[in-house]
Amino acid sequence: MIRYFGTSVFLTVAAIVYALFGISPAAAVSTAILIAIEVAFSFDNAIINAKILERLSKTWQQLFLTIGMIFAIVGMRFVFPILIVMVTAHLPWHQVIDDALHHPKTYGEHLAEAHASISAFGGGFLLVLTLYFLFDDVRKEIWLERIERPLQKIGGNVLLPPFIAALAVGVVGLFAGHEQGVVLRAGLVGVASYTLIKLFIDGLGKLSGNDNSTKQYTGWGAFLAFMYLQILDASFSFDGVLGAFAITDKIVLIALGLGVGAIWVRSLTVYMVRKGTLSAYIYLEHGAHYAIFVLAAALLGSIFFEVPDALTGIVGLGVIGSSFLASRQALHARHR
Repeated sequence: MIRYFGTSVFLTVAAIVYALFGISPAAAVSTAILIAIEVAFSFDNAIINAKILERLSKTWQQLFLTIGMIFAIVGMRFVFPILIVMVTAHLPWHQVIDDALHHPKTYGEHLAEAHASISAFGGGFLLVLTLYFLFDDVRKEIWLERIERPLQKIGGNVLLPPFIAALAVGVVGLFAGHEQGVVLRAGLVGVASYTLIKLFIDGLGKLSGNDNSTKQYTGWGAFLAFMYLQILDASFSFDGVLGAFAITDKIVLIALGLGVGAIWVRSLTVYMVRKGTLSAYIYLEHGAHYAIFVLAAALLGSIFFEVPDALTGIVGLGVIGSSFLASRQALHARHR
């Protein structure tokens, strides 16, 4: 366990100690809360990551934990929100960074103004991800028969999931009022982003004669799969970054707490890969995708009304917990 989670424990202690003695006791408490929230509400992210990571070599898995940390902490929890504010608020980068470090309330207001585009992109991206899983007609393991069997029967067309997702985004955009254009553009970009990445990875696998889902990605396929994991992490982190402002308005603490939480998620991902958790607990992947569907719906719904992060997280954890229990029952049945 120390081999898998030792770095995460060390960084957690270091982050809390830094916040305690470098800022204040209240900052240390906020950091601990942010770490716990990120870990608890990103369990579905870890499961989906593990499905991709198990097809990468140990070298790429190690890069996921090292270079990936830079993406997780600096890129997705600090730089990426700043870029979003720059684009949506039409502000120069130096002003946005100054607001983030010295005027957090102003920065938080700018980030909140970008909420519609962030939610539309994340919702579209995660929705098409879920639909590709549900419409997969070659998937053997079925958890919820009444839902998955009918969808598998009409699956097989690679363009069906993005078409349905784009249609859903279009319906959401129609009712978005003055933000209609923003929601449509961001949502369709999210749908297109996931679709292109998936098709490109699958295409590279076929070109290399490595289209069997049990084999490892190699070459450009491995690189693209690695980058896909970073984009996936970003899509899962959108609501977390926005919700973190309810706990603290200090961007440094948000980046620190959520970043360390993301490291825990990555360590958990590698642990599941090395221990073969997804092979043993066959319905965990199903539960994760249903939880992602809940998150996608919450992101799109948050364009119109406030969706509590706690509600989304609890429902997601409940679904994953149900899939875990179903997996245990199936595992015991196999060994009888």
